[in-house]
Amino acid sequence: CIRQKSVSSYMTMRNKDVRRSHISEKKFRQLVKLFSLDLDAIQISELSHLNRNTVNRYLKIIRTRIAELCEIESPLSGEVEIDESYFGAKRVKGKRGRGASGKTIVFGILKRKGKVYTEIVPDASRKTLQDIIRGRVDMETVIHSDGWRGYNGLVDLGYKKHFRVHHGKNEFARGRAHINGIESFWGYAKTRLSKYRGINKNAFYFHLKESEFRFNYRHENIYQILLEIFRNKPLN
Repeated sequence: CIRQKSVSSYMTMRNKDVRRSHISEKKFRQLVKLFSLDLDAIQISELSHLNRNTVNRYLKIIRTRIAELCEIESPLSGEVEIDESYFGAKRVKGKRGRGASGKTIVFGILKRKGKVYTEIVPDASRKTLQDIIRGRVDMETVIHSDGWRGYNGLVDLGYKKHFRVHHGKNEFARGRAHINGIESFWGYAKTRLSKYRGINKNAFYFHLKESEFRFNYRHENIYQILLEIFRNKPLN
């Protein structure tokens, strides 16, 4: 009877989803369920009755795994929209548009009817953006962008189908030429991240990738997707 109780107690602390876990599988899955609902660490701690530091530790490793997966899954072919956006500090007076001071620049590629891929960049120069495009986008891809000069020369690189809309001329669509999809993602990501009221610069990348992941699987059961990911490769 004593032996049975000991084995039972041990089993409740086993966790197939996390190596060297200090919480039970049941409690970890509750945490993942609450995370999938997009609750923050304070809310998860209160609802799960887990220590806040414990919650933060697990959220960090979950976001790290999500970021790793997002780097693998990138849109490569078909029809894509490209654009860059600015996150973070408020605009400094006199600094407008691209290159606004104090902001983090993010470049995005969205495959129409598919997923989005994002990358933090040091600037929005032609060389920086073209280097990413060449590494992520197949030459046969149809590319849609706005009129930013950083996208000049894509045809010279071998991308024969590059269509543009010129926002500066109040043009937002020309037939199939538009970037409404990637702009929809920017709106989603900024609205979602605003609830944190400021994110540490070192953590921004992981929150950005989490937004990317949630957007890509917004029509699916994120909880079940995460469990399958952790089942196939347990967290460390």
